[in-house]
Amino acid sequence: MKFNAVLPAMVLLGTSFFLGCRKVPLTPSTPIPSGSVVFRFTRAVRGPVELTLDGARLPVQQSAKGANSLHVKGLATGKHRYFLTSQRETFSPDMGELDMPADKGIYQITLAQKLDAVLYGKPDPLPPAEGLPGVTAILLK
Repeated sequence: MKFNAVLPAMVLLGTSFFLGCRKVPLTPSTPIPSGSVVFRFTRAVRGPVELTLDGARLPVQQSAKGANSLHVKGLATGKHRYFLTSQRETFSPDMGELDMPADKGIYQITLAQKLDAVLYGKPDPLPPAEGLPGVTAILLK
């Protein structure tokens, strides 16, 4: 049996699969400090992104050019429930529960997909977010 054509095809398929999966790092490049969560998106999001944490909407500092991740700082140890939403993107998982350890932060990979929810006209402005004391959220490139 000769595998002259099959072997190069398998090598090309394997390398393309490996390189395709390397677009989003599965682990953070630097350690995440305790009390912090990084939501790493699979594609750049334009925003505005809305974050609800433990039933309170947090003000998110938006980026004009788009962002690859959402950094939340100042969380206490324990369980926290979150909900991510946007008028231009959908997220998966868009809601869940985070168990914040005392010694390190959390790195969460989140699938982001473009979606225009408002078909005609401009979206209604949202009321200002009330936030949680000491918790900040920012979109970063």
